[in-house]
Amino acid sequence: MTKDVIALTERMPDTVSMLAGLLSGGPDLQVRTLGDGAVVQLCNAEGRPLVSIEAPMLLQVPGEAARLLGPDAEPASGTAWWIEARAATSVPQAEELAGAFAARLTMMLGGTIWPPDVPGTTDPAHPVDTSGITAVPAPAAAQPAVDMLTPRTAIVLQDRPVVPMTSWLSEALRAALESDRGLQIVTPGHCRISPALRAVLDAPTRWVVQDERCGYYDGTSGAVLRWEDGAFVPDRDESGETPVAESFADLRPTDDRRLIVSFRTVHAPEADLVLGGALETVWRKLTGAPPAGWSTAEPVNVPWSRRQLTALAYERAPRPTWTVVVGHPDRPAFATLRVIRTPKGVEEDVTLTLGYGPGEEVPLAELPALADELVTRHGLASLVCQLREAGRDLSVPPRLELPPVPVGFALGAEEVREVGKAHASRTPLREAPVRLGPASRPGYYYGLGDGEGPEGWEAMKTLMHYLRSGGEDFAATAG
Repeated sequence: MTKDVIALTERMPDTVSMLAGLLSGGPDLQVRTLGDGAVVQLCNAEGRPLVSIEAPMLLQVPGEAARLLGPDAEPASGTAWWIEARAATSVPQAEELAGAFAARLTMMLGGTIWPPDVPGTTDPAHPVDTSGITAVPAPAAAQPAVDMLTPRTAIVLQDRPVVPMTSWLSEALRAALESDRGLQIVTPGHCRISPALRAVLDAPTRWVVQDERCGYYDGTSGAVLRWEDGAFVPDRDESGETPVAESFADLRPTDDRRLIVSFRTVHAPEADLVLGGALETVWRKLTGAPPAGWSTAEPVNVPWSRRQLTALAYERAPRPTWTVVVGHPDRPAFATLRVIRTPKGVEEDVTLTLGYGPGEEVPLAELPALADELVTRHGLASLVCQLREAGRDLSVPPRLELPPVPVGFALGAEEVREVGKAHASRTPLREAPVRLGPASRPGYYYGLGDGEGPEGWEAMKTLMHYLRSGGEDFAATAG
């Protein structure tokens, strides 16, 4: 399957160590760069790529290596240089070459290699025998992460404990969509994906899971797939229906819970606006600490900084800015944050997910006060809180999980004005709404239950129908 090799070095790679790594295949291999030097490729004599190496990344956020690669990969110091090499899957010796590259780096700089049993690491002092190596030419418009390119789709093969939304995959997704292709990520059945990658999985992008019983199925829907005309597509039975893979339907009860808090804020586009305040407020309220780090891809490598986040969003405006945010290792928490300019101002769309194990209390009682602070200080437009029976570690398995159940909903002051203050302050629900913010421009929080049964969905449906009847613009506001 995949032939990714990651070196986690204790010291910063310098020119000498990188050169020593690049010479792991001997002096006959060619070296070229892509993306203004962001990627270095080792190529055979014909210039065909064997190993693609991403620029070193300083991993400054504790817990990221363990989150994505497993606890054994976490550096003792909490920080490390992450150097990722991707071997061409069509060349048997390429994985050994990537392993030798990583082994030479860690031999000179200290550190560890993932996976630890990758070929090429036993004798890093001697070059890999690359004589007679041939490789498939890289197709036009292919990215280093792409294993196969067809007229319909770009195929990426992965085999990691957790498949993240790396910069490799982000670039492959962008290139695929720009060329009117889908991106399909193929993994074995034991792999999970990160919540960041799950957030971007939308047709024509698909997670394809290999399965002994049915061949292939969609990791998010369970639909059995078949290969047809250069892409994985849903299979059909005699009645025209798409069957669901048995492996996907293997529902496994758990005592773990996830609290999902999704909200949207709107700010006036002022020169002194600093973004991320609403997310930090919610994070502190629910975990007792601010976020640990943020980035535009995984692994998350930059310590949390609202000013750096704002600078990036201003630099990219008016284009949207999408980022991922993580918490400290002792409290699993993960968020996606999207900043976009709209006619209403600068909007922040946030989805924050927190994991809780058996015996850990989910802080549902904090939600009304949290919503009040968002209305009062951060321009809340709307908020939805849900509770889900799912794993504490927040990764997404390729099997069925129970859907989240709504436990709370809130409207900001402007949205209450559009619905009508008198209408918004009364609902058909058993629990009266909680007024948020100042009496002159209030918002409201609506409790929907404890999340332990289907009643939350019925309450949400009733509330949405009632609120929409109060204002013509509410349907667009609530999304």
